[in-house]
Amino acid sequence: MAENKINIQWYPGHMTKAIREMEKNIKLVDILIELLDARIPLSSRNPDIDRLANGKYRLAILNKADLADPKATEKWAEYFKEKNIRTVTLDSRNNRDAKRITAIVLEICKEKLERDKRKGLLQRPIKAMVVGIPNVGKSTFINSYAGKASAKTGNKPGVTKGLQWINLGKDINLIDTPGVLWPKFDDPDIGIRLALIGSINDNIISKYDLALNLIEFLRINYCGIISKRYNIEETEKDEILKAIADSRKCLLKGGEPDIEKAAAILIDDLRSGNLGRVTLEIP
Repeated sequence: MAENKINIQWYPGHMTKAIREMEKNIKLVDILIELLDARIPLSSRNPDIDRLANGKYRLAILNKADLADPKATEKWAEYFKEKNIRTVTLDSRNNRDAKRITAIVLEICKEKLERDKRKGLLQRPIKAMVVGIPNVGKSTFINSYAGKASAKTGNKPGVTKGLQWINLGKDINLIDTPGVLWPKFDDPDIGIRLALIGSINDNIISKYDLALNLIEFLRINYCGIISKRYNIEETEKDEILKAIADSRKCLLKGGEPDIEKAAAILIDDLRSGNLGRVTLEIP
């Protein structure tokens, strides 16, 4: 990201409790379905999940693929394939997209199903735990998958507070889990990326500093995307924020550009996809 990196850390107490609950329930499930944000596939992988999932079947879903750079997503799919990690790209708001997960889960768990059949245990549904960081789209995925509002959704972290089972019929049952991070981000870029996609509480972040980091990244990797969106020239970082403020008529008393509001607009446009399809890390 940028030279003037900010150090963002966020690990509220309820996440410790959530991890303990997941550890308690992991023995009940056959497979972990881990949702990753397609814009930051590595930074959105919680290392605690690897420890938790030891010995379980795994499926990684590159969610919000509709917001990510499609060329970068292709590279990430190849990257995970080389690591022998089964992945699927998805827009979890699309019901048809989500419905194809059942066949993939049954294929991954084929050995387990055949073992059950040999034991005479027919029609036992696969039990899947859906995991991921905050605001990665787990509840939206579950609701699209189930075809009904089974899980609470929201565009901010911390909507799902506890574990809940969701029955999807004879083939698969899901357990939804709260979004959890890990206690310390060793690389400052990880905290910045997580904050940019909305996985960290906005109240603890300086959106101005975050926007400066985003501007520097975009100027290097997506040159022209800012000028196209706001019809401005891409100059110095501070000047870009002033130009966005002028373009969007964000003015303080006296006519001064509202830099903080401009920073918030830039970040919101990234999160919503209005800025364009942007991936914040490349394999």
